[in-house]
Amino acid sequence: MKLLWVFVFMGLLICKWVEGFENANVTDMHFVEGSAFYNRPLLVGLTLINGATAKGAVCLDGSLPGYHLHRGWGSGANNWLIQLEGGGWCANIRNCIYSKRTRHGSSVFMEKQIPFVGILSNKAEENPDFFNWNRVKVRYCDGASFSGDSQNAAARLYFRGQHIWSAAMEDLMSQGMRYAKQALLSGCSAGGLASILHCDEFRELFPRTTRVKCLSDAGLFLDALDVAGRRTLRNMFRAVVSLHGVPKNLPRSCTSHLNPTLCFFPQYLISSVRTPLFLLNAAYDTWQIQASLAPPSTDYHWNWVDCRKNYARCSSWQIHYLQGFRNQMLNSVKRFSRYRKNGLFINSCFSHCQSERQDTWFAPNSPHIGNRGIAQSVGNWFFDRVVGIQAIGCPYPCDKTCHNMVFQ
Repeated sequence: MKLLWVFVFMGLLICKWVEGFENANVTDMHFVEGSAFYNRPLLVGLTLINGATAKGAVCLDGSLPGYHLHRGWGSGANNWLIQLEGGGWCANIRNCIYSKRTRHGSSVFMEKQIPFVGILSNKAEENPDFFNWNRVKVRYCDGASFSGDSQNAAARLYFRGQHIWSAAMEDLMSQGMRYAKQALLSGCSAGGLASILHCDEFRELFPRTTRVKCLSDAGLFLDALDVAGRRTLRNMFRAVVSLHGVPKNLPRSCTSHLNPTLCFFPQYLISSVRTPLFLLNAAYDTWQIQASLAPPSTDYHWNWVDCRKNYARCSSWQIHYLQGFRNQMLNSVKRFSRYRKNGLFINSCFSHCQSERQDTWFAPNSPHIGNRGIAQSVGNWFFDRVVGIQAIGCPYPCDKTCHNMVFQ
């Protein structure tokens, strides 16, 4: 019973953290007069997937799933970029009931229009390689990274993430994606995990002549010890995988030798993904610091309260601990990075989801490693302009290009 209440507590905290990330302040930003930041972003309407219910593809509350599509033109008319939305996970019935009353569990509460910025921008000066592609944001409303297949009749909860993925892809194929010359599957956070889980499935949708690759932004969740010496995230992922019926949809290349919970962690999956994959991640991922490494449930003496919210308030021993986490992240991608088809951009920033924000994706002072920023690195990798994109930044505090997140 005690363990159950820990999961409930963690689930509700994660919902609050997701809300907090959406309202976080970003420091170290210098806006340039007349720059792309002063342009109004394109607003794109929500399309519900009609007929999805008959396919078992519904949100947590049983409502229709949806996406936002802006058509490509010119040289990008036959190219497609799919962005899978993130938003945490729900690991227990109480948390999922909470989620189904939000936009992360029901299309009833989704915004009818959302701004397309960063990798989804329609402006060449903000998104030089993908601005005129068909660009799609698939909304996240299943609570398990588009991978579940179960339900709870008593609570009227539908865990149908895998069905939502399939229905969305089928609908987009009918919208012209089947004729794609080039296609990129991307995602941020829980959507970044989903882009890894579904990468090879995405590849199979297209003929071999189509250039198909995948991008995971802030999706490299590590199976790491927290500050109390426990595995908070592993325990939560175990609950998610069990509740949502995820095991049947995990890659067999992993489940054939590891248990399903471990196969929900990207570090155990990435080396077996056959399709070219790019990992974009902050070495000090702020979500993982707050929810996995030093969550309140393990911070018994409240030593991490200030550090969790503001990296500048971390003590020397806390920074040392976070350097160990960075080392774990770099060790987890060693085998993955040996394959030249794959790409890496791991900067030593306190951030989360850098492809969806204009200031970090492509701007006059966006984060760089060496002389290349994030958008340029991803573009060079996707179009094979540079072979072997393996960009890893030096440890904190030497990177002066970061746009670090600070929480109220």
